[in-house]
Amino acid sequence: MRPYRPVVRALGLAAAVALGISAARGAGAEGLYGLSGPVAPDSAAARASAAHGFDLSSLDPTCPACKDFAQFATGGWKTNNPIPADRTNFARFTKLLLDNQKVVRGIIEESAASKPAPGSNARKVGDYYASCMDMDARNKAGLAPIAPVLARIDAVNGPGDLPAALALLHDDGAGAFFGAAPFVDTHDSNATIVGVFQDGLGLGDRDFYLRDDAKSQGVRDAYVQHVGNELALSGWDQARAHDAAVKILALETSIAKFSRDRVALRDPKLNYHKMDLAGVASAAPGFAWDRYFAARKLPAATAPVNLTNPDFAKDVVGVINVTPLADVKAYMRWHALNAFDDTLSQPFVDEAFAFNSKLTGAKTQQPLAERCTLAVDGVLGEAVGAAFVQQRFSPAAKERATTMIANLRSVLRDDITTLSWMSEPTRQQAIAKLDAFTVKVGYPDKWTDYSKLDVAPGPYASNVISATAWAQTRAIDRIGKPRDRTLWGMTPPTVNAYYNPVNNEIVFPAGILQPPFFDPNNDDAINYGGMGAVIGHEMTHGFDNTGRQFDAQGNNRDWWQPADAIAYEARAKCVEDEFSSFKVGDLSINGKFVLGEAIADLGGITIAYKAFEKAQAGKPRQVIDGFTPEQRFFLGYAQWFTRAFRDEEARKRITTDPHPNDYYRIDGTVANLPEFAQAFFCKANDPMVRPAANRCKIW
Repeated sequence: MRPYRPVVRALGLAAAVALGISAARGAGAEGLYGLSGPVAPDSAAARASAAHGFDLSSLDPTCPACKDFAQFATGGWKTNNPIPADRTNFARFTKLLLDNQKVVRGIIEESAASKPAPGSNARKVGDYYASCMDMDARNKAGLAPIAPVLARIDAVNGPGDLPAALALLHDDGAGAFFGAAPFVDTHDSNATIVGVFQDGLGLGDRDFYLRDDAKSQGVRDAYVQHVGNELALSGWDQARAHDAAVKILALETSIAKFSRDRVALRDPKLNYHKMDLAGVASAAPGFAWDRYFAARKLPAATAPVNLTNPDFAKDVVGVINVTPLADVKAYMRWHALNAFDDTLSQPFVDEAFAFNSKLTGAKTQQPLAERCTLAVDGVLGEAVGAAFVQQRFSPAAKERATTMIANLRSVLRDDITTLSWMSEPTRQQAIAKLDAFTVKVGYPDKWTDYSKLDVAPGPYASNVISATAWAQTRAIDRIGKPRDRTLWGMTPPTVNAYYNPVNNEIVFPAGILQPPFFDPNNDDAINYGGMGAVIGHEMTHGFDNTGRQFDAQGNNRDWWQPADAIAYEARAKCVEDEFSSFKVGDLSINGKFVLGEAIADLGGITIAYKAFEKAQAGKPRQVIDGFTPEQRFFLGYAQWFTRAFRDEEARKRITTDPHPNDYYRIDGTVANLPEFAQAFFCKANDPMVRPAANRCKIW
């Protein structure tokens, strides 16, 4: 788990993102209720609709739109597309993700087959993929690739050895006790400093340790079994492994008790405490921080440190010092195994999947080729991304997307200009921030240089260690230097988008700007309801409950007049209360946790609808398949969020995902819009129409 670190705010569409009528009446009634059932995917009507980017087969017209729009708009798709055994959830965009992966895999396999020159990007891509795919070699290597990691832990003979050993474990990408990394100074966004943050929970979130219901206890019981199994696979006898696993759970539970929850972790002010190395030592005494930072090659002696949670740092040092050394070493060994289990031999891979399936509900592992394709994209994403762009992202598509982004930014600017609740001083600051947005579309202007990344034929885990070291060195090298704002946080094939508050930028990789979700040939209503709402979502993140705390330069600074801040918070509270009223299974959504994404969904669709109206001005209102342009807009929006979850995965995401469940991203959002009710002729007492007194509206 990571604290609030304002790197990206994603729409959350991929499995791993994420994240505006004056119409004639009567034209949509036949299309809305005239169908006898979901249209078969291969029907003539479905093919005609597909030409416009409109999927009739997704509909369930047996459910009135005004009763449950999510079911009406997506029920047919869920019926026709059951969740595959190797998936924890399945969505229309998952098919796009898989399609993109096929293209990327073709690029990778071509790179491997072409016998490229040693040291070239193509050779590195091919070798990395081949090492991941060669399970025979991984089985033969066993634990050998991470033997040095385990040996360093075994060599710890006393407390004085711990700082350096822990630093090297963190260097290898394992999380234990706390974390440290280069950190953007949120009060000086041009500076990169050192950050220290809470970490060390193998289950990923404090709530998994602290909830007292039967299902949570079942997860903890399974976790103890899993930890023991992996320790046994690493060479310990079963009794020793089980005893250590019980103690590891107890140790992590202690850490969970003083860890901040995910709502607190999203508060940039709460998680900012800049100091020097002496300040860190004073705030959390009893640990040789100087030796730790030196071993990590983090220049804390010369660069400032953001100790995000001083109380956590003090408490975790206390835990380290009172825990028997043997238990500390067992805990560190477990976290080393946990960091690498999916890169090792088949027994480790199978054990990791067996436990994860209890959390997610997946029935089978995804094919190895898919897992290895994602692994290559994660490490060498821009090496394969350039070829992906050539194959799948035309200049015309980039121009169309750029034009749509400009249209939505213009509409949001007009909207801010006319907000009745915002005073002029705040309005001018908001417009200045919007005008300062950096817009990145498709792919970087400057591709990543992989020349210093070492990839070789051999055990996969060895290449993972090498890639981790390369990435760490690149990141640490940026400390104390002016920030490079041209860097991307996602690779070109990624099916996602994000807003980055410290860069004040919105970013749309080529992977999400693909049919059927975005297509220059699509009906405007579908493009604006789908991709337009995504664009509006990311823009609105700049002004959500967290984004609004950053200025045009990306600094965490209060630029709001007090009365305007109060007015905003009252409107945000409406959204929070609405989503807190929703439940997924036996768990309630935490409205505070999902607030930023829910605000962005509401703002995104509001701005997209206004931009759509502007684009439609003066054009004939074409009815397609019996649906008006306004109805198609909302159907396009809903079909973006067409997703089914396994119960286990839906439950896990209540704790870990700041995006609301996709069902409520549809129904909870559109129920606030009078334009939706008008488009589908809903009555005031219909379930999909929130009473005017309870209606949430910010933009």
